[in-house]
Amino acid sequence: MKKNTKLTLLLLLAMTLLLAACGGTGKSPNAGSGGSGGGETKTLKIFQFKVEIAEALNRLKAEYEKEHPGIKLDIQTVGGGADYGAALKAKFASGEEPDIFNNGGYRDLETWLGNLEDLSDQPWVADTIEVAKDPMTKDGKIYGQPMNLEGYGFLYNKDLFEKAGITDVPKTLSQLEEAAKKLEASGVTPFANGYQELWVLALHGLNVGFAHQDDPNGFVQGLNDGTASIAGNPVFEQWIKLLDLTLKYGNKNPLTTDYNTEMTMFANGEVAMTQQGNWTQVQIDGINPNLNIGILPMPINEDAEANDKLYVGVPNNWVINKNSAMKEEAKEFLNWLVTSETGKHYIAKEFKFIPAFTTIEATSEDLGDLGAEVVKYSQDGKALSWNFNKFPDGAMNEFGSKIQAYIAGKSDAARLLEDLQKSWDGLKAK
Repeated sequence: MKKNTKLTLLLLLAMTLLLAACGGTGKSPNAGSGGSGGGETKTLKIFQFKVEIAEALNRLKAEYEKEHPGIKLDIQTVGGGADYGAALKAKFASGEEPDIFNNGGYRDLETWLGNLEDLSDQPWVADTIEVAKDPMTKDGKIYGQPMNLEGYGFLYNKDLFEKAGITDVPKTLSQLEEAAKKLEASGVTPFANGYQELWVLALHGLNVGFAHQDDPNGFVQGLNDGTASIAGNPVFEQWIKLLDLTLKYGNKNPLTTDYNTEMTMFANGEVAMTQQGNWTQVQIDGINPNLNIGILPMPINEDAEANDKLYVGVPNNWVINKNSAMKEEAKEFLNWLVTSETGKHYIAKEFKFIPAFTTIEATSEDLGDLGAEVVKYSQDGKALSWNFNKFPDGAMNEFGSKIQAYIAGKSDAARLLEDLQKSWDGLKAK
């Protein structure tokens, strides 16, 4: 017993000396999400907004951890009906800063620039499609890896269109109304309007008025320097007519219809059209994999050629927190995501993303019906720009509440455009 007691004391002494060398905390300083060594598992914290790929990301997480022993991915998703931007700011305010997060580029880049790592020297930059670099480029430096390319318009159920006797894709506002009338006559609700979601109205919806300007970038600059106005702008007056049409031929209670309800109604064939994009393919397939669908333009007037386009852009970008102790591990993950066979498989086949890299191939079968149509529109030069990431900070909530008030009958068309202009002026001054 004396021998054993002595051995125990020696072991305790050795452990005490070891802990003293580590700062006396009882925990290696390299454990968790900082440093390397000691065989400790390190955690890479990822905070992302795309709810559509949340399940696939968890499968990718398992693959990555298997290929990278000692690295654990902690992936948190906030999106859909939740305000990702507000949640991200709360993360930073609480000190729980992620290592990797999402950034929309342009105005969002300016907002977060002080927190972003310069990624210009990363190997994937040379393979990035040129147009996909623009949102995250500042002073010749690239601060984000584009997730993918996406396009949106009105998703439509081809079988319901055929049943209603609609043989041609509507490319003007009057043709769209005629199609809606035929759908109603066949017993089908034309539109599912998820107008509880501010982003549907204030980002993608309002963008229609910006994208149809002769010079969208110039118009945004004009709003900022006071030489342009939303109020009285003829393109925005046309956009309101499109909004009115969706309300006239849409589901009941659009202001209490959220994203998931909207998509469920469409996927189940309860409605014929809804304003969304190719990112919904995975969700639709999960509900009804045999649905025969496509994407229509969102016409605002009688100019068929000008209207026959989809809105195509980079939805978001992966960025790295420059103050993270896991910067190198984060860079390794993003490089793996777009260069490894596993990562490329997930991007094209599991996420059903339209790749933003020349080195990732995606077939029509990979992308699904919606992605394939977005690619075709893009290849045919029938694409309009995304401009909502150039809006002032806080625009989604401000604009969204004004549009919802209009839908609720609390203002008229002229008042709505005046309110949007006042909101822009107030936000840009902050």
